[in-house]
Amino acid sequence: MIPLRDTVRSSTTPVVTYSLIATCSAVFLYEVWLGEGADSFIQRFALIPSSAYRTLLHGEFSVPVGMTVLTSMFLHGGWMHLLGNMLYLYVFGDNVEDRVGHKGFLAFYLLSGVGAAAAEVISMPDSNTPVLGASGAISGVLGAYFLLYPRARVLTLIPLIIVFPLVEISAFFFLGFWFVLQFVQAAASSATNMTGGVAWWAHAGGFVVGAVLLPVFLLFSPRARKYS
Repeated sequence: MIPLRDTVRSSTTPVVTYSLIATCSAVFLYEVWLGEGADSFIQRFALIPSSAYRTLLHGEFSVPVGMTVLTSMFLHGGWMHLLGNMLYLYVFGDNVEDRVGHKGFLAFYLLSGVGAAAAEVISMPDSNTPVLGASGAISGVLGAYFLLYPRARVLTLIPLIIVFPLVEISAFFFLGFWFVLQFVQAAASSATNMTGGVAWWAHAGGFVVGAVLLPVFLLFSPRARKYS
């Protein structure tokens, strides 16, 4: 399912959401410009779960490992990876930013990404596959949106074999189905010790972290209102 737009209109300009989209896009263009050097760039700035887990295991904070928790959020492995993530951020990020405020949203986004990374590291401690992408942080945004706007409608493109119908789906169903899918895939990846190149636990974990963090951020938001 591909979200195209939602029915909730933001009352403020989502400057942080747009800035995050611009930053991720600029970093990816830099990766493309590097050509063959992109692999070493990704190895340096992506999160390696096994390295991060060893750091946690010994109770020692490593600046390089700690920094990759943040830098990995702005890397992407291909055009489809980037476009998919930025579409979800564009559709759902503006409304969450509207509710928690600009500064609050940036902190919320980054903390969701950190929580998502922690979920992936703890669940796949032996993995040497680089973890990169904004998916974990965006999953936190989806978790917040799920609580804030369950009755919103999401215009969705459903790619079937030869037809691509457009339907409006409730956010509760769209995001609920999305989370269940991520969780099932994450559980399967742990059972088989294979991820298929997707950080499923980061997706599922980020969603939960975002849902947990939201009430805290609403307490300090000048625009806090009851859930819709």
